[in-house]
Amino acid sequence: MVLRSLGNLGAGASHATCILVVGHEMTDNFIAALVKCLGSEHRVLKKEAAWVLSNIAAGSIEHKKLIYSSEAVPLLLRLLSTAPFDIRKEVAYALGNLCVVSSEGGGKPALILEHLVSLVGRGCLPGFIDLVRSADTEAAKLGLQFMELVLRGMPNGEGPKLVEREDGIDAMERFQFHENEDLRNMANGLVDTYFGEEYGLDE
Repeated sequence: MVLRSLGNLGAGASHATCILVVGHEMTDNFIAALVKCLGSEHRVLKKEAAWVLSNIAAGSIEHKKLIYSSEAVPLLLRLLSTAPFDIRKEVAYALGNLCVVSSEGGGKPALILEHLVSLVGRGCLPGFIDLVRSADTEAAKLGLQFMELVLRGMPNGEGPKLVEREDGIDAMERFQFHENEDLRNMANGLVDTYFGEEYGLDE
């Protein structure tokens, strides 16, 4: 219950999140408590801790750096590939939020490239592609959104190669005639943009 209350506070107004986290002596203990919950054998504690972390990571750059530099990230990465589906979904929100800054006017979010490159290098992409393959439309959209970040943002044009290597094209092609218009348009747009006729010709 305490975790849920803190998560609700973290999801609230930006000044409330700052009071909760940035610049207070309780910060280290608070994050340490969340890390302990992530490492717990208690399923509900893991899920709630991931949810709170995702709310904090959706905050300011300072919040994102706070989580990114903490011991939470190795646990989140492990849980993304090993935890039950509902926990993996919350974990994916937390990791995805670490990589973006919301843009004005509802456009594509700006990337935090250091975070994206590091998390992809530490093996998070297959976990997101697994979400794309899930029957849960919210999770599938979350996976597609992260794949878009990888395709758009990885340096030296590595994004498409990384996605292809993890069978991401196959995962996206299942949406070619999908009944969900948003998922269909998102997946087809990524395939057309990054794996069109010109893909691979310069190799």
